[in-house]
Amino acid sequence: MTVVLYIILFSVLASLGAVAVAGGILVLPDRVRVWIVPRLISYALGTLLGAALLGMLPHALDHLPTRTVMMTLLAGILAFFVLEKLVIWRHCHDQDCPAHAASGVIILVGDAFHNFVDGLVIASAFMTSVPLGVAASMAVIAHEIPQEAGDFGILLHIGYSRRKAFLLNSLSASTTIAGAVLGYFGIMALQSAAPYILCISAASFLYIALADLIPIRREQQRIGQSAIELMLILAGIATIVLQGSH
Repeated sequence: MTVVLYIILFSVLASLGAVAVAGGILVLPDRVRVWIVPRLISYALGTLLGAALLGMLPHALDHLPTRTVMMTLLAGILAFFVLEKLVIWRHCHDQDCPAHAASGVIILVGDAFHNFVDGLVIASAFMTSVPLGVAASMAVIAHEIPQEAGDFGILLHIGYSRRKAFLLNSLSASTTIAGAVLGYFGIMALQSAAPYILCISAASFLYIALADLIPIRREQQRIGQSAIELMLILAGIATIVLQGSH
């Protein structure tokens, strides 16, 4: 299979596949959904950290000086902070999150932008190597499922029908495919930009993990629950490690 086919396949899985799974989670009984989503978030946290720190950054360091990689990473994190402040980049999983007080249109536009960047991440990773592309796609899918489930809940809460919420969420998710295809041709034209794109991709994963997912998983828990959470994070990291070893 050619690289472009890998990119298209995994961008479809990361977008429409995540929406379909999230929609399935939403129709589950509340008790089951409340049990599943936090565990998905813990697993996603592990995949994001693993893909950024064990996959993307090491590959970028193969092509750029360490200082350049770190400066690009830092610039990326600061850029995502600014975007979040502008309510373009928002990644909340709680229906009562202040960011969700915005209209459904803003939620959908913000998701479309975020998903477009996910497509660029997938393309840049596959252009580096197929194992890294699969690992990055796994990280995107893992964090998109709870994200989309949260968005479904918000859209339904503000009055959208299930059908309309699913169709609009699918439309905003499809920008992942557009980002992946445009990213492929852009990176092909600018091969020298690929390591920098990997640094920015790693910045996006780290920002989501550290600024979003970790804070919402820091509430007081019993020791047993914390142990399960740690095991799920390690399972997410192991998924990336095992994929990278293939």
